[in-house]
Amino acid sequence: MVDPTLAEMGKNLNEAMKMLEDNQSGQDMVSILQLVQNLMHGDEEEESSQSYRLQNVGEQGHMALLGHSLAAYISVLDRERLRKLITRILSDTTLWLCRLFRYENGSAYYHEDDREGLLKICRLVIHSRYEDYTVEGFNVLYNKQPVIYLSSAARTGLGQTLCNQLGLPLSCMCRVPCNTMFGSQHQMDVALLDRLIKDDIESGKLPLLLVANAGTPGAGHTDKLGRLKELCEQYNMWLHVEGVNLATLALGYVSSSLLAATKCDSMTLTLGSWLGLPAVPAVTLYRQEDPSLSLAAGLTSSQPVEKLRALPLWLSLQYLGHDGIVERIKHASQLSQRLLENLKNLDFIKTSVEDELSSPVVVFKFSQDHPNIDQTLHASQTSAIQHTLTNNERHICDTFNQWLGEQLAQLIPASGVDVVELEDEGTCVRFSPLMTSAVLGTEVQDVDQLVDCLKMKIPVLMSTLQLRDEFEQEVKRTVGLSYIEDLSWPGLGVIRYDYRGDGKNDDKQDKELEKINTELLKKLSELESDLSFSLGPEFGGEKNCVYIGMVTEDLDVSELVETIAATGREIEENSRLLENMTEVVRKGIQEAQIQLQRANEERLLEEGLLRQIPVVGSVLNWFSPFQASPKGRTFNLTAGSLESTEATYASKVQGTGTTPPPTPTSGRTKQRLPGQKLFKRSLRSSDGFSETSSVSHTDDLEKMEQQPHASSTVQEQGTSEPEKSEQQKEVAQATNRETEDFQSDKSPKSGNDCIKVKEQESLR
Repeated sequence: MVDPTLAEMGKNLNEAMKMLEDNQSGQDMVSILQLVQNLMHGDEEEESSQSYRLQNVGEQGHMALLGHSLAAYISVLDRERLRKLITRILSDTTLWLCRLFRYENGSAYYHEDDREGLLKICRLVIHSRYEDYTVEGFNVLYNKQPVIYLSSAARTGLGQTLCNQLGLPLSCMCRVPCNTMFGSQHQMDVALLDRLIKDDIESGKLPLLLVANAGTPGAGHTDKLGRLKELCEQYNMWLHVEGVNLATLALGYVSSSLLAATKCDSMTLTLGSWLGLPAVPAVTLYRQEDPSLSLAAGLTSSQPVEKLRALPLWLSLQYLGHDGIVERIKHASQLSQRLLENLKNLDFIKTSVEDELSSPVVVFKFSQDHPNIDQTLHASQTSAIQHTLTNNERHICDTFNQWLGEQLAQLIPASGVDVVELEDEGTCVRFSPLMTSAVLGTEVQDVDQLVDCLKMKIPVLMSTLQLRDEFEQEVKRTVGLSYIEDLSWPGLGVIRYDYRGDGKNDDKQDKELEKINTELLKKLSELESDLSFSLGPEFGGEKNCVYIGMVTEDLDVSELVETIAATGREIEENSRLLENMTEVVRKGIQEAQIQLQRANEERLLEEGLLRQIPVVGSVLNWFSPFQASPKGRTFNLTAGSLESTEATYASKVQGTGTTPPPTPTSGRTKQRLPGQKLFKRSLRSSDGFSETSSVSHTDDLEKMEQQPHASSTVQEQGTSEPEKSEQQKEVAQATNRETEDFQSDKSPKSGNDCIKVKEQESLR
């Protein structure tokens, strides 16, 4: 099997080479645009999924796209005009951004990769703290190793990227743990950071830079920027801040904890995702009075084309205006606040937000304590068993939340929710409208639909979680079924039908096991039920198993397990019957050949030797014909034996043989109400239902006795009885015993009684 990615890559390479060979003289504009369109949309299935994002590129997005075209056109202007235009664009854009995000006396660096700004800042700080770095290079760093501090909640791979690009060893990167006792568990531990800095200074290292978060990548929490700024001033360190919460600096009301970000030494803004602007650069605002250091660090460039990166952003900011920018950020904050208010009213939903009054990022998860664990007994167990139970419960909870996040994202795509892995909370669902709402066009009704969908999924999650243990115990008690523990499967559970082979041929037994479980899955999928049966995940799942998905509270677990076991036994018995029949037929054919050979030898003895001579035999047969009865054999598949055909020739009719054995089926036949699907428990108790049905059926019999002549007329005419209502059918099914008792009367029946009995049989 060829990897799909490699196959697609090879296909594209072949098409590109063919285009180069066939069009060495070039192509016209229409053909090139058609090629681009085909590459953008691809297949019809991909086109439907991508059309949603394309239709939300509004006029502000068109301005950004226009900026890229204008940048290419402006780059061909004469040098003097180009310099004046670039200076105007950079000064205007930098001024607007500094005022919009309350960053005074700042400079701006525009970059495509959002990590590139921090990388340039690190170079700036190295040049400023190591005076001889330009001359001596890494020798200066070797004598006094720099240290860059990152939060453990920072985005994955950031520290390694910085070390690789700066040419520093990984020992120069120090990860600061988050709070464990007080405050948010996603905020940097300031007291521990202070101790780490002191230890590094005592060991001869140079604390260089601290990267703080104004909205962690996972939970969206903000570090204590005020205290971190004081700590950086104390140790002469550079403070850099990044995160999605920096967008709220443009609003009228800003919390004091976030307002401290305006005093930091640098910050990175990702305006493209905040405002829904395609292909606009990220911006790093910084304060540095020495322009030579900025030039040495690469924050400023002498190339005019690189300075034109700000043109798309310059056009988009002018188109949106101050009010338009603030309105978009405010709309995203209101969406998150609306969702948070609705989540407070939902049971079994836990939220993880920093500030309940204003939190741009909402993280929530489904959570419920294990229903079948005795807390007193659980507390008295050993620590090892407690750790195992806790890990299993958390693994199951993570699996269910993974499924919940995927379902919400699939059913409400405009919400932009995604699944995030947090160190303490585990798997959670994240709603960050500042990063998605401008692109997806998220509105208030989308949030309401998200809440409604969540309300529908919670009972399903609860029911499945509560029935998992019952299903496991029921499967373990059932002969022929094995329960497969798979904590990563979001559903009722995983089972396997055990094939009872002779154990002589393992390969044959494995193939038969696979065949039976595959056929079992096929038959279960054909049943009229609300359950989903599958082979499990594409990667990492168990082989030869049946995976059962989410269920509802009215599931009859015992009926489900018994049906699965009975269906498996039926498939196995049919398979054995076919295998045995094949062997019987083979032996029967061999025996028939032997018997036919014996019959030919007997015929030769009866006819004599002279009759076998060609000419003599014909003359002898003419004078004295030999009468021999035809002797044949017939093979009875049902009995598995050879039989003579003399009876067939005598009666001119082929015998039917014995009756074949009935096909094995489930021993449990549960009566269902009309329209009721399989594996559903009745809401009413069986006793109450029987009593009510008996009373209703007696009343019906009394009414029928009052109309004997009409019923008799219907019977005599030979017409079918009128259809009974669904309720009467249910009543008749529930009172078979009463009807049989009624029919078992020993007294002779009158004509009306006979009619009444016939009507009762029609009801059944």
